[in-house]
Amino acid sequence: MNIEVLEREHGADVVKHLSQALHMPAMSAAEMDAAQAAFDLVPYAEATRRGCVALRGDEGDIYIVLGNPFDLDTQDWLEERLAVPFRYRLALRQEVADYLARQETEMRALQGATAELQTGGAVKDAAQDLSFETISETDSPVVRLVASTLYDAIKAGASDVHLETNATGLTIKYRIDGVLTPAETVPGTEVADQVISRIKVMSELDIAERRVPQDGRFKARREGREIDFRVSVMPSVFGEDAVLRILDRRALSDQLKGLTLDALGFDAEIIGRMRQLSAEPYGMLLVTGPTGSGKTTSLYATITEVNKGLDKIITIEDPVEYQLPGVLQIPVNEQKGLTFARGLRSILRHDPDRIMVGEIRDPETAEIAVQSALTGHLVYTTVHANNAFDVLGRFMHMGVDPYNLVSALNAVLAQRLVRVFCPACKSKGCAQCRASGFRGRKAIGELLVLNDELRELIIARAPARKLKEVARAAGTLPLREAAMRLVTNGETSLEEINRVTFVA
Repeated sequence: MNIEVLEREHGADVVKHLSQALHMPAMSAAEMDAAQAAFDLVPYAEATRRGCVALRGDEGDIYIVLGNPFDLDTQDWLEERLAVPFRYRLALRQEVADYLARQETEMRALQGATAELQTGGAVKDAAQDLSFETISETDSPVVRLVASTLYDAIKAGASDVHLETNATGLTIKYRIDGVLTPAETVPGTEVADQVISRIKVMSELDIAERRVPQDGRFKARREGREIDFRVSVMPSVFGEDAVLRILDRRALSDQLKGLTLDALGFDAEIIGRMRQLSAEPYGMLLVTGPTGSGKTTSLYATITEVNKGLDKIITIEDPVEYQLPGVLQIPVNEQKGLTFARGLRSILRHDPDRIMVGEIRDPETAEIAVQSALTGHLVYTTVHANNAFDVLGRFMHMGVDPYNLVSALNAVLAQRLVRVFCPACKSKGCAQCRASGFRGRKAIGELLVLNDELRELIIARAPARKLKEVARAAGTLPLREAAMRLVTNGETSLEEINRVTFVA
């Protein structure tokens, strides 16, 4: 049945008769405008391609408005993708298309007006200003797909966008709360190549080079604020994959305003001991964990609490993720020769009281950080390790003298981020949590505070088992037990803590 021909010849009567025959209530254009677009459930690009739109009613109900009720492929796709309850509604194909066009026009007008206000009435040239409003001005479907993907990812609170090329096309995934979530699948290998090429153009990378990894960055603008994207392009057997790290500094600033250790979710015992440690006059407070485990946020919270304006606090970071008021923050720039080690040396000549080193990556930085802690400075820093005890081996592997290390080191906090149940649906899955059952994360930690007995054992290179026994007797709670407390309290699931901690 050619629904397009019927609509063109008979108009609204077709919708009325189809609604009765298919037992699918109709929705008028006015009713669609009164509802809220749910592009977090069905992205704009998919809605345009499939001729449908997801809407939220006043009570939070989800409606999927179909322009063609006989498109069973689209209905199968919707029912497989959406885990939240929804109801079908029927509308003229042209009314669905007009609704989507209005949504895009309103978005473009709002963003354009904001950009005009910020630039004093003149919007920058599109070749120089990579913003959403300039991207959306083209009719290119590839450019629209990239723009809508970025928009959806930011709205969903994703930290990364993964563009994966496969044998049949492109798979798009978002990392939300530390977990990869499928967003959409775009058929066609040519489209996949064009999307990756578009990302390369935006990042000023070599579009002709497809055999070696490339790294770049670009900026986009949403609701008047600039958002940074760090891009990694990697060759694969099917072409190339890209990962875009989203650095939304203003959103992070809003999130971290008034940040304290209490807001992170740690046990009360860890919070109390961290506050004592951050008030020490010198030494090293080290936070460890994998990428994305919240190490920098924990240090920001610690520094925010002690930042009373009485100490000179200097940080060196890669990148500076959040601006701390009253703190001198230095971004690493390796292309210009400003490494962690070189920057740390310069910081020591700037009369600091407290120093934050974003990450210890090499022996030189490790040695300077330890010496700084030994010479009257309190050093906050991070290092990649699986637990608090592995940190000791990392430093020794980098050639740091064990005696100097234990003399400088006050404590090590190993941490992870655990997803917690969505407060709206209590783990069942709803629109607010994108049907995952989880929304937001809490930090769990394993705090190893060094005492004389532990220092002697470390210098004597005692086995890890002995170190753990002594640490446990001194009050160190293993990560696994900290995670189990969240399960016991009904805040998360056993499967979730198995994802982030080892099963004992």
